[in-house]
Amino acid sequence: MSLQMFKMLKYLPFVLTSSIRNANKKTYFTSVLPNSQKRKLSLKFFDKLSQNFTELLLNDKDNHNVIIEAKDKKAFMAHSNILKYRSPGFRKELENVIPGENNFKTIIKPNISDEIFDIILKYIYGGIVKLEKVETEFIFDLMLAANKFELEGLSKKLETILIETEALRLKPHFSLVYQTIFDKQNFKDLEFCNGIIAKYPNLIFDNSDFSSLSEFALVSLLKRDDLQMKEIEIWDYVIKWGITQNPTLPTNLENWTKKNFRALKTTLQQCLPLIRYFHIANIEIYDKIRPYKKILDKQLWKDINQHLFAPDRPVKSIILTARSVSVTEPFSTIISKDHVAEISSWIDRETTTYPTTNIPYKFELILRGTRDGFTPQTFWNTCHGHAHTVIVAKVKGTDEIIGGYNPLAWDNTYNDDQWMETNDSFIFSLKNENLQNSILSRVKNTQNAIRISCKNYQNHFGPYFGYGFCLNGYESNFNLDNNSCCDNYLDFYEKPIRVPSNEFSIDDYEVFKVVRKS
Repeated sequence: MSLQMFKMLKYLPFVLTSSIRNANKKTYFTSVLPNSQKRKLSLKFFDKLSQNFTELLLNDKDNHNVIIEAKDKKAFMAHSNILKYRSPGFRKELENVIPGENNFKTIIKPNISDEIFDIILKYIYGGIVKLEKVETEFIFDLMLAANKFELEGLSKKLETILIETEALRLKPHFSLVYQTIFDKQNFKDLEFCNGIIAKYPNLIFDNSDFSSLSEFALVSLLKRDDLQMKEIEIWDYVIKWGITQNPTLPTNLENWTKKNFRALKTTLQQCLPLIRYFHIANIEIYDKIRPYKKILDKQLWKDINQHLFAPDRPVKSIILTARSVSVTEPFSTIISKDHVAEISSWIDRETTTYPTTNIPYKFELILRGTRDGFTPQTFWNTCHGHAHTVIVAKVKGTDEIIGGYNPLAWDNTYNDDQWMETNDSFIFSLKNENLQNSILSRVKNTQNAIRISCKNYQNHFGPYFGYGFCLNGYESNFNLDNNSCCDNYLDFYEKPIRVPSNEFSIDDYEVFKVVRKS
């Protein structure tokens, strides 16, 4: 091959590019360029889009064609096309509204406050919701409003916020609103709330107002196949509810007459057929169902007994399908069995870590923030009287796991702050992708090992291991502000467990009672 021909072949792609570009640019780049050089660019400008649509809501006074009147008679102006395409609920409303003067459509919502409606509209237009220092009740009402207008993304997000960060404060309000929904026969809101209760039944069943729940409300819950409770627990609550409706019944079951059992059977006649008797363990049938067998139909009790001894034989009673209860939650959402082995070794002052197959302790969960709430007062109420506890916390925005061990009992009865003395407490940071080895820091100033907050400050201050590991919530929530710390001020413990030592918030925390295996 001549030198001149080689040069021509070497530069052939550029020659072809020049000629084909002028003739058919698209065809060339599709056929000649390899796939690795075909770029797919996706440029997103959602912030500006959100800003422009929010400005349209606030500033466009000429082109709107919908007027919405909320609870306090404030008139909101909006655009029907945006409402229809962003909200299936609004679409249905607008289809049923007859245009008035100037072809305007007016929607009246007397049960939704101006403040909530303002947030709903700003979400529809701009996709932004700002919740700053609002009460739990307000979030709940906003969630119901979002559900009413079928804003699924917003209602699900608010549901998550309520359950994960406001669960304890939600309980009394949820029960009240739930009963109100029944009184007003608002079945759409009812179904929505029932879906929440199915996932988090303690919101109703563990509520102090449970016994005042209407029969219709209780029946609607018992009908659900996805109610996340053991069947025998459901039975216990049904019996409790029924007895409460009959305050003259003797407190001692042994003193009950046929008339007493008949009264309870009559009260529970709508509930009893909804219990899944044939999916209850034998021992639970004997211990819990048998004492109340007189409130069951004779044929049902006969079939239950037959099923205990011959489960494959057919019965005359209707067998309801088992509820689809989710798999039991893991012992921890923060630490692993390896962490348990390491912490157990520290408790016993072992120089090597126990194997996970031979850990001498059980870690029994007492409290979990995402399950029980993040308020400091919840910590003091739940952990009061518990000794030998391990606290672990997941630092927000990182993969750090920090915590401490307290051999002493937590006590929420002091009127003044108390420093507790022990030689055996310690704090730690567990190894992760960024920390090759765990950090252990034992107490150095034993007289200031643990600080117990007085009753007046328990709504802000949680557990204090000296100043080496402290959970604080000046907003009465460990999860909302950055006030927890690990700076080891005054060196009450051997060394800091976290660098940097700045204040932080947490995603979740758990408290375990450490129990030696028998």
